[in-house]
Amino acid sequence: MRGRYRPRGGITQARQRLGFEPLRELFAEVAVPVADLGTEGAFLGPWRLMTIDGFEWDVPDSKENAAGFGYAGTAGDAEGGAGYPKARVVTIGEGASHAAVAAAIGPVTSKGSGEQSLARTLYRRLEEDWLLIADRNFYNWPDWCAAAGTGAALLWRVKADLRLPVLELLPDGSYRSVLVNPKITGKARGKLIEAARAEDDLDPGKARYVRVIEYEVPDRDGDGNDELIALITTITDPREAPAGVLAQAYHQR
Repeated sequence: MRGRYRPRGGITQARQRLGFEPLRELFAEVAVPVADLGTEGAFLGPWRLMTIDGFEWDVPDSKENAAGFGYAGTAGDAEGGAGYPKARVVTIGEGASHAAVAAAIGPVTSKGSGEQSLARTLYRRLEEDWLLIADRNFYNWPDWCAAAGTGAALLWRVKADLRLPVLELLPDGSYRSVLVNPKITGKARGKLIEAARAEDDLDPGKARYVRVIEYEVPDRDGDGNDELIALITTITDPREAPAGVLAQAYHQR
């Protein structure tokens, strides 16, 4: 048996020669949702609850990793400074099981290395029976359009200063609104909003209907600064998913 023993270093070297491509392809093949209909919290109506999130990983402190990934802030360098190089990771995962089904990895310190840039490479993986929940760091007009274009349902938090005109108040406390391409301003923007009030068909490259759920989270420190949560969703009929149910799904993501 000793003659068959292979040093740990030999396995590591073999993996390095193999490269990352086969492992990436293997992950794409086997990483799928695992919850079934009996799994608590896995579904909301016809939709499987999915989340997108970003985080950072420490990677081994080497010159190659320092050059490829960089350091967060001014933590250190490959010549012996404090800290480790970091990789930025964005994953799409199943809410109930936390199983990752898609992932993108990149550096932390180069142009185009932010969470939105990495997430942009994953939206094509969305399925029509998914409800993708995202925090406010992920919203922008082109990415919302790209994700919605897959047919998946979306529930994304947006920053409180996003302009969301009220088209119609709905019985569950939510309201119908319209997202307008931010490149369209002035009178042209106003005309699109008026067309939306009239329930006209909209050019999806210019404007898109959404439903908005807004609520406040009481300030736990007691200084009176309650936090306003603003969620937008492609599920425009409140009978399919009431505002309270969507708010709960967001907070349990």
